[in-house]
Amino acid sequence: MPKRISLTRYLVEQQRMDGHIPSQLRLLLEVVARACKRISQAVNKGALGEVMGSAESENVQGEVQKKLDIIANEVLIEANEWGGHLAAMASEEMEGIYVVPNRYPQGEYLLMFDPLDGSSNIDVNVSIGTIFSVLLKPEGVGVSEQDFLQPGGKQVAAGYCVYGPQTTLVLTVGDGVAVFTLDREQGSFLLTEENLRVPEDTKEFAINMSNQRHWAAPVQKYVDECLQGKDGSRGKDFNMRWVGSMVADVHRILTRGGVFMYPWDRREPEKPGKLRLMYEANPMSWLIEQAGGAATDGKQRIMDITPTQLHERVSVFMGSKNEVERVTRYHREA
Repeated sequence: MPKRISLTRYLVEQQRMDGHIPSQLRLLLEVVARACKRISQAVNKGALGEVMGSAESENVQGEVQKKLDIIANEVLIEANEWGGHLAAMASEEMEGIYVVPNRYPQGEYLLMFDPLDGSSNIDVNVSIGTIFSVLLKPEGVGVSEQDFLQPGGKQVAAGYCVYGPQTTLVLTVGDGVAVFTLDREQGSFLLTEENLRVPEDTKEFAINMSNQRHWAAPVQKYVDECLQGKDGSRGKDFNMRWVGSMVADVHRILTRGGVFMYPWDRREPEKPGKLRLMYEANPMSWLIEQAGGAATDGKQRIMDITPTQLHERVSVFMGSKNEVERVTRYHREA
């Protein structure tokens, strides 16, 4: 069992350890954690806080926004607005970037986030969360959308916060994966697990089976093998789990193994996938890889993809290494 140290102390120790993270990054991550605590409070109030239901508006992707989508987005912007360590932000809920009006010299970092992943589950009280990713701002005066278009391998920090039975913050700064649980009495995140590892093999997969008829042949093949269980070529039974909230599904996989799949399908053939590369796939891929798992788009490592636009989409296969490699091999063979 890890020492019950606070997130702040954990980050300070990371900073002191051969300068593993600079002080500016530590301060930025503390601000993000405080914002997640505020979002958690809004989620916990639910209908009592009059935050349930639709906001009757759409985001840049044309998706109907929930009231909590907008609240969470505003909380993250306001929390990071006056820090001297942040230059700009980009959100799944905003069309363009948000340049921080710093009163200090321009910040060194770029923050990207999905403020409320799985928001369709809000009204039915299922776990939802916030996903975030941090990049270094390229050198030069000013900041532009082009500065954000870096491959996931350039991330300097990534994580997510799950708002469920507990509020849990999962974080990597490139030195493994650490888990923090919010102590509501103290009002601080405490370290509850270190060096998370995803088992290389698994008997669980997560996918939205209602879309099966739209999948490409490699995904059909992989899922069919799983469904055949002991009687099929795999020689073992598989369980299917699907929450419909990426943070909840990936958190389960980080905790006990499995493979999460959100593939391309024929309904929108011009789109390579549904999930956003920079706000969802990249941060989750880095966490999975830091825990010993793998993450691909069916053809290549997700974190090697250089984005060409802010809201680029991608197919996702991530989790237990041997299963991800199998379904990726099926794509390459096809």
